[in-house]
Amino acid sequence: MSTPPLAFRLPAAPADPASRPAIIPAELLFQGSQEILIGHNGETYRLRITRNGKLILTK
Repeated sequence: MSTPPLAFRLPAAPADPASRPAIIPAELLFQGSQEILIGHNGETYRLRITRNGKLILTK
């Protein structure tokens, strides 16, 4: 059986927009990788985990 796409495993958006945003564990996003690419408004962003365990987002 194949793994469902990432979008199907993410928490649903809160019903009340004033409520706090969902926390998505980095392990779920990165899936063992040190870097992911994020598409937003036609731009590509790179999110990576540094050697010190910090997150860096660059355009």
